[in-house]
Amino acid sequence: MKAKIIAILCLTAAISGCAGKKDQEELVNTNQTAQQAYNETKVVLDSGLYGRAIELLKRMEGQYPFGPMSRQVQLDLIYAYTQSGDIKQALASIDRFIRLNPNHPDLDYVYYMRAVNNLRTDANSFQEFFGIDRADRDLASTKQAFEDLKILTNTFPKSRYAADGKSKMIEIKEKLVRHELKIADYYSRRGAHLAAANRARYVVEFYRDSPLVPKALQLMVYSYNELGLTKLRDDTQAVLKLNFPEQQG
Repeated sequence: MKAKIIAILCLTAAISGCAGKKDQEELVNTNQTAQQAYNETKVVLDSGLYGRAIELLKRMEGQYPFGPMSRQVQLDLIYAYTQSGDIKQALASIDRFIRLNPNHPDLDYVYYMRAVNNLRTDANSFQEFFGIDRADRDLASTKQAFEDLKILTNTFPKSRYAADGKSKMIEIKEKLVRHELKIADYYSRRGAHLAAANRARYVVEFYRDSPLVPKALQLMVYSYNELGLTKLRDDTQAVLKLNFPEQQG
């Protein structure tokens, strides 16, 4: 009886050992298959065939959702969507990646790509081609891009994308200032001088290092004068004269 028990235990151990070895082999085979599939997909992606690459990456994402390649596949999808011009899917993939991987080492790249796509959202190629810049268009995505780049430069100051991020922030800031002044000028030309003054004051308060601040102050002086607000006019004129004497005349 004792011999039978020992035999059964040995048989059970042997079966367990075989099962464990089989599971390990299957895992290795799966990883090898995922790596092979990724290598083939990467060739397509690097060739600039973004539509086909997206198809292959999405297939990989479905087949190997938890494998060692899953995060890289998600990053490549972000890149492929961006390069293909599918801003909506790019932003959705970016937001999902940030939500699921808040401590990923490539998060600086992801925030940079979100800024790039947000900038593209507000870009109107038809208007820019003909030199038209409508004052009434919404720049919410441009403002979000500025916030994305602020996170990038503040949280990842040594990132390879930080320098370009800072450069883009300067460009965005001037774009937002010009936008505010165009709206202020729009109000001024239509006699809405209080609204014009408030828009110009916003520029002075929140973009004080912009080279367009003198123009904002001049518009405030004009608006206050039209409104009969002589003290505000004179105070603003004094600030303009003190800080930007070259703008007098």
